[in-house]
Amino acid sequence: MTHLSRRPLHDGWTVRAADGPAPDAFDGLTVPAAVPGSIHVDLLAGGFIPDPFHGDNESLLAWIGLVDWTYRTAFAWTPDGSDRHDLVFDGLDTVATIRLNGEVVGGVANQHRSYRYDVAALLRDGDNELEVAFRAPVPYANQASLDLGVRPRPYPLPYEAIRKSACSFGWDWGIATYTSGIWKPVRLESWSAARLAETRVVATPDGDGGRVAVDVVLERADAGGRPLTARLSVSGPGIDGAATAEATLGERDGRVEVDLASVERWWPVGHGAQPLYTVDIELVADDAVIDATSRRIGFRTVQWDTEPDAAGTPYTLVVNDRPIFVKGVNWIPDDALPVRVDRGRYERRLQQALDANINLIRVWGGGLYESDDFYDLADERGLLVWQDFLFACAAYPEEEPLRSEIEAEARENVVRLASHASLTQLVGNNENLWGFEDWGWKLSLDGKTWGATYYYELFPAIIAELAPHVPYAPGSPFSPETGWDAASARQTGPHPNDEQHGSMHLWEQWNRRDWTTYRSHTPRFVAEFGWQAPPAWTTLVESVDDAPLTPESPGMIVHQKATDGNVKLTNGLLPHFRVPADMETWHWAMQLNQALAVGAALDHFRSHAPHTMGAVVWQLNDCWPVTSWAAIDGAERVKPLYHALKNAFAPRVVTVQPRDGGLAAVLSNDTDETWSVALRTRRVSFAGQELAGATTEVTLTPRGTLTVSIDDEFATATDAADEALVLDAGEARGVWYFAEPRDSTLGEAGLSVTTQAVEGGTEVSITAEGFARDVSLLADKVHPSAQPDDGLFTLLPGETRRVVVRHDGDAGLDADALSDPRVLRSANQLVTG
Repeated sequence: MTHLSRRPLHDGWTVRAADGPAPDAFDGLTVPAAVPGSIHVDLLAGGFIPDPFHGDNESLLAWIGLVDWTYRTAFAWTPDGSDRHDLVFDGLDTVATIRLNGEVVGGVANQHRSYRYDVAALLRDGDNELEVAFRAPVPYANQASLDLGVRPRPYPLPYEAIRKSACSFGWDWGIATYTSGIWKPVRLESWSAARLAETRVVATPDGDGGRVAVDVVLERADAGGRPLTARLSVSGPGIDGAATAEATLGERDGRVEVDLASVERWWPVGHGAQPLYTVDIELVADDAVIDATSRRIGFRTVQWDTEPDAAGTPYTLVVNDRPIFVKGVNWIPDDALPVRVDRGRYERRLQQALDANINLIRVWGGGLYESDDFYDLADERGLLVWQDFLFACAAYPEEEPLRSEIEAEARENVVRLASHASLTQLVGNNENLWGFEDWGWKLSLDGKTWGATYYYELFPAIIAELAPHVPYAPGSPFSPETGWDAASARQTGPHPNDEQHGSMHLWEQWNRRDWTTYRSHTPRFVAEFGWQAPPAWTTLVESVDDAPLTPESPGMIVHQKATDGNVKLTNGLLPHFRVPADMETWHWAMQLNQALAVGAALDHFRSHAPHTMGAVVWQLNDCWPVTSWAAIDGAERVKPLYHALKNAFAPRVVTVQPRDGGLAAVLSNDTDETWSVALRTRRVSFAGQELAGATTEVTLTPRGTLTVSIDDEFATATDAADEALVLDAGEARGVWYFAEPRDSTLGEAGLSVTTQAVEGGTEVSITAEGFARDVSLLADKVHPSAQPDDGLFTLLPGETRRVVVRHDGDAGLDADALSDPRVLRSANQLVTG
């Protein structure tokens, strides 16, 4: 009996335009193709198209999504005695017909699942020809929308009618690519007797020990159904060698379990270590291993506390019986051409998240189920993952053929993801429950389906069957008491976006209201909110060639996808700063206002813990160079918002918050140690004079929040335009201003810089002669790779702050270059200029 063999089929591929409005130059042209890959990547590699991210090339290349593309390769094959030979595609984007040696193997129409075909009867001894003929996604989606019935959505093209990443059709931060290609590995699998068709691994802690249970589903090639055995081996911390077990399997499935006397618990980052265990599963026939797989697991419990209380319904993540304050960010595909995102890019992005004190990433429902590398890295680093099913901001048809595809993709991805220690919950959709109530859908649907059956029936049933240990919520936002009455076709219970029940999205601030009004909300959990700003300066000028470059120049508008985005940027800035006249200062003003908006909101939400138990910022990352809500732009450079996240999510913070008509100091201690600290309170003038001061000893319990009222002599300014309230608690600082910057007398910061080279970069010492508000280094202007570790800090006269700027090269950055006022920025520049 031979072991299952896997032969990659990644070599020798070519692609050609088969039909559609391709330029004349593509007539008869055959292009070398990468697999895994996509048509854009292939055309870029061959020099046939310009960079779609640059300038207005998006519209120039829109024809690609209207063209049918055919991929071909050839491979040699010789019979090896196996019973079965399966052609396996881990992912195809999206609608395609597969042919082997001229015979149709199958048709596919779903980017989010894999496909397997028994091709033994089609293989030839010798050379074999494999073809994958893709249909153009745009006309296919348009026709599917007509066939299924048009449904409401926020963008022109009917992404809800095709199982393809919704944002590939464009979003309010995303480029429309409409790409096609063999975007995941393809291989030939040869096997006999049986194979492991599905392997579900669950790690359950129990006191000091735990249990690993593995449910196996088989696919058989032998009609006789010979006896099969599953062997299980678990190794890791606290286990001497390996713990083993085996079980005889039934004809189609079976279970094998092992009990462990001692295991170490897996914890989210900031709460403990992340010990991982290796689980090996072997399928044995006639004493020979014929198939095998492995998983890495962690022992932890996870649930969401939604037990109603006097204030409504909480939405509290509980891991290993400990409530976790969620410091989260939303995640979109990290490249609009996702095949270019490799393990290294995932690793860089998740490390940036960790460095910003983030503990949870929500994988948003308009993107992708990410690759195994993403979830493996999250397991290793203790980053919690909230995974949406892939439905966003639209009514989705429940009819065939869409429904069967959706069930297949859900089953596959639930099984694939459910063993990860980092996975905290699966969520049915993004904003569709809310949209059904508030966005006029009921009228426009006129009785058509919109996805309710998926969110309220299908997905919970699949999870109950395949992964009952994984928490589920029907949507985000979601009120836990909200339900679905199919007979009346209405949602019951609280509104899905009720701030006192469950999770909430807050978008009125960005769309219509000043960001200070975040403080008028005290939600139980915030799953989305955010503010826009342009990308880093270097990213911007590398992608836009406008001369002159202005906020409204043509390239800037191409790279601003939000409806009335620049109007909202201006309206959001004016209550706080005047709009600068020059482009670079405009850029800084918008970046600073984004950071101030989100930072103020996070300080507010965190100050209300444990009533509010989490905030998930929209968004961590970008997929191309664009003005957006991201903290890290499409070229992997951080914006000032990144530092606002890092500051607000720090383990220990002190902030000033309005309370009961006055002001209060709110200290948060998100560590396992008691925090005893001297709280120094000062009301100071911008000239540096201390107008009132006091020091109080305070003590916070582990994971605790403490609110301390501030006396009127500190909370009331003599001259609001010229004073600030400064609180220091150890290394934590909170500052409150009595007037908006535009109405203040904030003067010159008087910043000076010294530098010294350190390993991996340059240490920069910044000293303030005057009161320096919100100091940041836009260091990419000095070196395109330069990224400061810290930013967005306030210095009192005479204070110095050291910042390490990481960059390529051994030589340190020049102090004069870093002290250039275009690089060394502060809020003062937006007042005095």
